[in-house]
Amino acid sequence: MFSFSQQEPLHPKGVFRAVASVVHALPIFLSRVPAGFPSPADDYLEGELDLNELLIRNPSATFYVRLAGDSMIKAGLFDGDILVVDRAVKARHKHIVVAVLDGELTVKRLWSWGGVVELRPENPAHAPIRMVDGQELTVWGVVIGAVRQFQA
Repeated sequence: MFSFSQQEPLHPKGVFRAVASVVHALPIFLSRVPAGFPSPADDYLEGELDLNELLIRNPSATFYVRLAGDSMIKAGLFDGDILVVDRAVKARHKHIVVAVLDGELTVKRLWSWGGVVELRPENPAHAPIRMVDGQELTVWGVVIGAVRQFQA
C-alpha cells in the first residue's frame, strides 16, 4: 500500500515562510470595479485591507511557494504565481495541495474516495496520478490563496 502523510516542509529552494509581522493596510473601495464603463457614483472607501489579514490565517503554519508549470491553469493558477500554503488546514477531498510524491514536489487537486487517492491536474493535457502500492505521498499543506503580479 502507498503511504500518505501531512507534515512540515523541508524548505527547499523556492519555498518561503510567510511573515505577517508588518502591517501595510491600504484603502479598499466598497464597490466592485466593473470590467466595462466605470460609474463616478461609486468612488467611496469601504475601509482598509491588509493582505496579511486576508491571506494568512495561521502565520506559523503558512508558507509561500512559486508555481512552475501549467498543470493547474483551469483552477486559475499559472506558471510563476506565488501560492499561499497553510499547513494547519487538514487536506481533504478536492483541496488543492502542495505535496511530495515519491520525492518530487507537485501542486495538484487531492481526490480521495473509497480508499482511492489521486492527485488531479486542472489541465486536460496532464493525466491524473493514482496512488499505487509502493508510492509515498506527503501533503505539505493546502493552497489557500495565490498572488499574481502584473507588469506596470
